[in-house]
Amino acid sequence: MSLFLSPPTSLCVLRLSAIGDACNASAMVQAIQRQWPETKITWIMGKAEAQLLGDLPGVEVIPFDKKLGWKGYTQLWRQLRGRKFDALLHLQTALRASIVSLGVRAKYRLGFDHTRSSDMQKWFINHPVPSPRSPHVLDGFMAFARELGIEDTTARWSLPLGAAETDWASQYITSGQPTLVIVPAASKAFKNWTATGYARVAEYAAAKGMQVILAGSPARVEVELAEQVCSQCQVPLLNLVGQSSLKQMLAQLSAADLVIAPDTGPTHMAVAVNTPVIGLYAHHNPQRTGPYRYLDYVVSAYREAIEAETGKSPEQLSWRSRVKAEDAMSRIPPEAVCAMLDKALTDFSILEETP
Repeated sequence: MSLFLSPPTSLCVLRLSAIGDACNASAMVQAIQRQWPETKITWIMGKAEAQLLGDLPGVEVIPFDKKLGWKGYTQLWRQLRGRKFDALLHLQTALRASIVSLGVRAKYRLGFDHTRSSDMQKWFINHPVPSPRSPHVLDGFMAFARELGIEDTTARWSLPLGAAETDWASQYITSGQPTLVIVPAASKAFKNWTATGYARVAEYAAAKGMQVILAGSPARVEVELAEQVCSQCQVPLLNLVGQSSLKQMLAQLSAADLVIAPDTGPTHMAVAVNTPVIGLYAHHNPQRTGPYRYLDYVVSAYREAIEAETGKSPEQLSWRSRVKAEDAMSRIPPEAVCAMLDKALTDFSILEETP
């Protein structure tokens, strides 16, 4: 039975990180807003995530800066002093998030059930949410909305973009030419595909008449990989890695016709702005962490990598099981990504005619 038969007055959402998970969680928040527009929603999220989602319509965002250490917790708790919510949606099992939750007063404290819970989250909640059949992170979040009483949990996004961000992105998009944005790197290097692979796919896309842009954060691992891709590519690429804010990158992904990326935040940012994504996966099961609307366009070596490492199939392992081999992404051949590029170009009518 649903917790609320009528709209609650206020809800507190707790999901600090990461960018991709916050994007997935925003679909849940907006599902609640569609049914209960009058309910006041407060979202405690990480400082970086707030740069991207801090202007969600109708949502009070309270940033938490983990780099402040204990001071960050006490500052947040002071902001929440004297407030009480009808329910807390504790969407992050990390102990750091549970410590944050100590400052949130709420009648119902929803968290994950035994299937998805970890890091002692069960001691900080009073209402475990039954896990859905689907292993995907977003479906796990939507289970919270259903538990509250939300009937339509279809994942839909509406992320605001200002004129400054869209103008920034448009100056790099060639008019009349389909654009492929490649986000080569994740924050963790082991999730990255090879520079050679990206270079071959970029050449393949360019031969089909596409403009190819590289995007990413200023993190050293991302900048260096982008430079390697450019040096190995036989066609000119527009390298914008490290030159955009999160909002500018969101606008760039929104303006693109297609995105290729590994298991990283911009993959989910692209989904949130309705841009098709070819996801490259080997370490995590894409059925759990892949681009939600575009799972059919994932190029994955996860199954063969996890079977080689454990001798077991994904179905025989925990839903969280990760491939540990540092070179797992090298199992993805460039030919498979080029073939998926052809499929996406056709399915989404990106080119008038795909050679």
